[in-house]
Amino acid sequence: MKAITQYGLLICISLFLMMACTHANDTVNDRSKPHAQKDKWKQSKKILIVYLSRTNNTKAIAKMIHQEVEGDLVAVELIKDYPLDYQTTVDQVARENESGYLPPLKTIISDITQYDIVFIGFPTWGMQLPPPIKSFLNQYDLSGKTVVTFNTNAGYGIGNSFEMVKQLCPNSTILEGFSTKGGKEKEGLFMVMKGDKELEVQANIKKWLMKIGIN
Repeated sequence: MKAITQYGLLICISLFLMMACTHANDTVNDRSKPHAQKDKWKQSKKILIVYLSRTNNTKAIAKMIHQEVEGDLVAVELIKDYPLDYQTTVDQVARENESGYLPPLKTIISDITQYDIVFIGFPTWGMQLPPPIKSFLNQYDLSGKTVVTFNTNAGYGIGNSFEMVKQLCPNSTILEGFSTKGGKEKEGLFMVMKGDKELEVQANIKKWLMKIGIN
């Protein structure tokens, strides 16, 4: 009788251990599902991240976005760079905005049609969209694509830059953009995306990407 009781106890312990292992496996599988879904999403969407950066702050934002969504990362570069002197560049950009001049680009995207989502990053120049970004949007047709803007500024905001992107991409789906305070070249404050500021912006980018459904 005692042997039977011990045998029954062993069976109960074995069943308990089997159930515990099954539950643990289910938990692991559940935790892995978001990663699997994220990888599947990345495989189904081709992403391009283009950016214009003078003091490397917008470049830093572009790299943060790239870490989250991957894709192709491309800098918008000019055939003839702007002057190093800040005020000379400000005056030149003002003339270009007034005349509608589009500076020719050195950057070449071999096949823009392959991309589903295009991130476009730039600093605010004179409260407007920088002429090189206007050149990019004039040169490449983003019709049918999802366009996402991101921006750095000296504390005065985006100006009309996001609205201008909408006007230049009338046949694109425009998602909510991201903007953060960058450097102040006029005051000699250049690269600021480091230390606590970098960590703060990284966290905000993750929240933003989740909000717009691209992460």
